[in-house]
Amino acid sequence: MKDTFLTWLTAFTFVVATGGSLAAVDFQSDVAPILREHCLRCHRPGNAEADLSIETAEALIDSETIIPGDAENSWLVELITAVDGARPQMPAEGEPLDDSQINTIRQWIDEGAIWPDDFQLKHQAKAGDDWWAFQPLVGGAGASIDQLIDQTLAENKLSRNPPAGKRELIRRATYDLIGLPPTADEIDAFLQDDSPGAYEKLLDRLLRSPHYGERWGRHWLDVVRFGESNGFERNVIINDLWPFRDYVIRSLNEDKPFDRLIKEHLAGDVIKPDDPDVVVGSAFLVAGPYDDVGNQDPVQAAQIRANTIDEMIRASSEAFLGLTVGCARCHDHKFDPITQHDYYSLYSTFAGIVHGREVLASPEERQQRAAKVKPLNERKTKLEKQIRELNAGVLQRANENLESYRKHWTRPPVDRTGTKETFPTVTAKFVRLICVSQDVNPPSSSGFRIDEFEVWSDTDKPQNVALASAGGKAYGSARRIEDFPDAYGPQLAIDGQTGARFIATGRDLTIELAEPTPINRVVFSSARGEDRPEHGKFVFVADYRIEVSGDRETWTVVATGDDRKPASHAGANGIRHQNHRLSIAAITEDETRQRQQWQRELDEVNRALAAIPSLPRVWIGKRDQQKARGPFHVFLGGSPQKKGDAVTTESLAVMSLGHAQAATGLPAYSMPADGSESERRLALASWVTDSNNPLTLRVLANRLWHYHFGTGIVATPSDFGYMGQRPSHPELLDFLAAQLRDHDWRIKPIHKQIMMSQTYRQSSEFRGQAAAVDAESRLLWRFPPQRLSAEAIRDTMLQISGRWQRANIIDANTVATGQAEALHDPSPVPDGGPGFRLYHFMQDNVCTYVPLDQHGPETYRRAVYHQNARASVVDLMTEFDQPDCAMGTPRRAVTTTPLQALTLLNHQFTLDMATAMAESLSKACEQSDMQTEAQVVLGYRRAFTRLPDENETQAAIDFIGQHGLPAFCRALLNASELIYVQ
Repeated sequence: MKDTFLTWLTAFTFVVATGGSLAAVDFQSDVAPILREHCLRCHRPGNAEADLSIETAEALIDSETIIPGDAENSWLVELITAVDGARPQMPAEGEPLDDSQINTIRQWIDEGAIWPDDFQLKHQAKAGDDWWAFQPLVGGAGASIDQLIDQTLAENKLSRNPPAGKRELIRRATYDLIGLPPTADEIDAFLQDDSPGAYEKLLDRLLRSPHYGERWGRHWLDVVRFGESNGFERNVIINDLWPFRDYVIRSLNEDKPFDRLIKEHLAGDVIKPDDPDVVVGSAFLVAGPYDDVGNQDPVQAAQIRANTIDEMIRASSEAFLGLTVGCARCHDHKFDPITQHDYYSLYSTFAGIVHGREVLASPEERQQRAAKVKPLNERKTKLEKQIRELNAGVLQRANENLESYRKHWTRPPVDRTGTKETFPTVTAKFVRLICVSQDVNPPSSSGFRIDEFEVWSDTDKPQNVALASAGGKAYGSARRIEDFPDAYGPQLAIDGQTGARFIATGRDLTIELAEPTPINRVVFSSARGEDRPEHGKFVFVADYRIEVSGDRETWTVVATGDDRKPASHAGANGIRHQNHRLSIAAITEDETRQRQQWQRELDEVNRALAAIPSLPRVWIGKRDQQKARGPFHVFLGGSPQKKGDAVTTESLAVMSLGHAQAATGLPAYSMPADGSESERRLALASWVTDSNNPLTLRVLANRLWHYHFGTGIVATPSDFGYMGQRPSHPELLDFLAAQLRDHDWRIKPIHKQIMMSQTYRQSSEFRGQAAAVDAESRLLWRFPPQRLSAEAIRDTMLQISGRWQRANIIDANTVATGQAEALHDPSPVPDGGPGFRLYHFMQDNVCTYVPLDQHGPETYRRAVYHQNARASVVDLMTEFDQPDCAMGTPRRAVTTTPLQALTLLNHQFTLDMATAMAESLSKACEQSDMQTEAQVVLGYRRAFTRLPDENETQAAIDFIGQHGLPAFCRALLNASELIYVQ
């Protein structure tokens, strides 16, 4: 171990004796940088190779790696010094130390290895507190978007394109704000409105449309990794998280200030605990994936819990702050000034959050229901008490005569690894096992397992004639799963193998023999050959009957388990099973009648309770005060088993201390050790959304720009750190962030400001000369063309086919006058509620999601309402880069693949939409004198927001003549022009 450590340190400390006087070595400026660069990566807490950490002087001295005052005999010097031209032992990787560095370390040791008090050697991040993202917002006074863009264009000898045409502009703006194509009425109204404010009125109408929240809500749901299954191995569907989706859509339609939205995400249940519309916002915390396998190993369980909180930390820090705080889980962030202490401070903030569902209702709703159920619950309690006391009396009386009952229990209890019954030889065609009570829950006669049921012939060479290989057949109601219907079927009881087992949902297992056979023995089991037969998954029979028949009509009992001792697995060495037997044996007829009467009354009460609607339960997470209780520590190397220094709950150090804090004026916070988990989350939420926090404002402003132009001013929207890209227009980013702050964090005014700019309204025309300077149009010399998102493609096909219709944003009756008036859907969530599915869902221990080949009318809703499960494939949308919601998606991929073309051309959904569009065009043009031409024109207007030219019209008419109108509509749905916005 010592040799390994020395190899590491040798690269550090070999000091070469030199002549003349030398200035004293300063550890922090001279030695620490050498150790940090060459040694710390492998020798730090949590990753101490050779059991050596160099974080403190004590570690070096206690390990005898250095001897203060004696460099010549210090092991470190030996390790880092080359001998006879050979490579030194340390550092094991990277370049060896040069002579100057070795001399510095030797001199430091000879001078006494002075190490400043309380100094810990840690990695120094590439970025410090002077990093641009942490600085206060600057500039912007009197500026505009166009001025700031034009300034950068001029510096690169570029200029922006001329304005886009009105058809191009209405299509761009409508898709941008509501994710749908403009209708014919909307196009006509805009084209006929020659007033200077026509475009501004268009934007105002679009921003008031309830479909705005659906479009921009989908963007935000990407960022906050909203998914409706838990992911991981089991990937169970979550059917009650949709209220969070509707909350996001409603919040955006109402233009809720975004600082409030973020606060509600982090602490909505704290801010307004009695307001369901606010509490639901905190579902953000549990909207991500989590592992629910429930590992029984405490070490693994602790690691899974740490992983769960890590997911919340990453989601929160990336979505709101644009920082990869998760990279500080195992060690200080190598690139950004974020420490492990910062990470585990956030860990303490979220430590009380547990995934799950809770009632989401107002105090009034709770009180109203409580008033309805109170008298019923009182009656229920009374009846249950009467039944319980009757049963207790029966059991007490039976126990007084326990010995007389025990005299009848002469045989051993059932054995899960093999229970045998012998009986006088009888000829039978059918043999059945009837479960009277099972050994985990004796009152139940179902749910038992059988891995093998053997029926032995009474012949010279006895054989197990129940085997399927011997012609046997097995029958019995079994647990079924769709994707593997026979996974637990009765055939498993006669297959001659014991790895899998029949799981009964009824009370019997019947075996049909190949022919009537003399038999005298049966053997059955649920855990044959198992190391832990006591495990709960091997539920077995406790009381039973064995019956035989020749015709499956008349049955004869040949054996029972009545004389066996109570089953040992039925709680406390059989007490539960024993009590069950005694209660049946000792109860009188009068007691039976009385109990039945009370049970009928109890059933009636339960039915009345069931008729009262339950309060809604929503996947908003639970709050576990025990888990939230400190103290909290740094986990060395990220392992919960290696606890380091204690941490307090406080704001990020880089923005709470020194230069950054002084410049921004952002108040820091630090919570007392006994602070509640709700106070911690509220403190974080208030700090994140403080108007002096430049990070949150910049990140949000950048996201808006990103979705308008396809790329953000910072092209890595959730990483404003050193490994993210630098802003292309820093002053513009700060200008937008300041505008957002000055508009009280409302984003609709920022939309309008961006979209009213000439930068946004310019054409997307390609110019080779400009592209040679800026191929990706990052400087915005043209509007960057964008492909529609997967959801927008599907929504478009539904709309233009006529299978789904949205309300116009203008009154069609006013189009001709040029004074189009806005229409408003009164609902802030136009089509909310439980989502629809484009997959068939199947569940057993794990879940399976099979894409649907047919998309029925129940799926004709906007794609934002689709119940997106993690790791599930949805035809068409998956092909067009709908992301898996396993993590936040701040920037969607845009790929071009052959599968996209094949799916769009051939999927049944496309064929259905083409047929529907053809029907719609035929109906709309049935009064036209030139019907086919009218169909072509209307088809072009719906799909492309333009009229066809003469050549296109004639080609389309000829095509329809040869192949029919549905084929023409299918071609429109497959055109690139349909799915690209210019």
